[in-house]
Amino acid sequence: MSEPGVLRVAQLNIGSLLEPHWEQRRREILAWLARLDPDLVCLQEVWENTTEPGSNTAGWLADNAPQGRWHWCFGGFPLPEDAWADRNLNFGSAILSRWPIERHDVIALPSDPAPTDPHPSYRMQAELLYAHTAGIDAFSTHLAPPPAQAYQRVQQVLAIDEAIRARHPAAAALPPILCGDFNAKPLSDEIRFLNANAVIEGRSTNYIDAWEAIRPGEPGYTFDPITNPQARTLNVVRQRIDYVMVGDAFLRPQGAGRILRADLAFHDSLTGPLASDHYGLVVDVRWPQKPEAPQG
Repeated sequence: MSEPGVLRVAQLNIGSLLEPHWEQRRREILAWLARLDPDLVCLQEVWENTTEPGSNTAGWLADNAPQGRWHWCFGGFPLPEDAWADRNLNFGSAILSRWPIERHDVIALPSDPAPTDPHPSYRMQAELLYAHTAGIDAFSTHLAPPPAQAYQRVQQVLAIDEAIRARHPAAAALPPILCGDFNAKPLSDEIRFLNANAVIEGRSTNYIDAWEAIRPGEPGYTFDPITNPQARTLNVVRQRIDYVMVGDAFLRPQGAGRILRADLAFHDSLTGPLASDHYGLVVDVRWPQKPEAPQG
């Protein structure tokens, strides 16, 4: 159950469009959300068709949860036309919150217009979704998927840091919450930059990797073709590429932003097929100013 003074965050790439068995997997996600009882949920690989009201896959999760449990927002962009011809379909991220979402927007991250590899995945538009809810500045993102596009992901994390600085007041009680499928391993330049372990283009920043803060040295694989059959189609090695990060908590009053817990989630079956080709995370963050959740 949600605790006073603690923000519980869940993160998952749900794979609602490109992976099979969504009809069954969405029930699995609902079961996990009921078990975890998070306050904030960040999702990626969410889709909606702008010509079909009610088609949003995150909206379906909210509609099939207990009434009034979730407020939500979505932001995304069309897939490359040779991957998906319907230009009315947007593919992106979503944020679910216990509290009303006061404002949100979606930021297009830098993308290579002419990569050397012709596969559509090399030209996907990466996004950063922002939501302000109950004093939280939450961000959900999905970076360039191909392993070879590290150069692109570096530019994307620079843009993410700039976008967060523009939207999150430095004096806010709670640091920003940044979640997503970064498609980057912990020792990559992209993640090292975010974690204050690398300076890029004369810039540095500091987001705390919740898993590393609580479970240093543990692998925490979130994409694992050995244990998750759905993860085998991409033909990549097991790796930790999904993150919950909390912005700089240095000198925040009352310990706001301190990581209290980090665990894998959505990694076992509760109802049938696994929830996704990714495993997710559940993270608890110290939040002394946490308001009461509205009653559904």
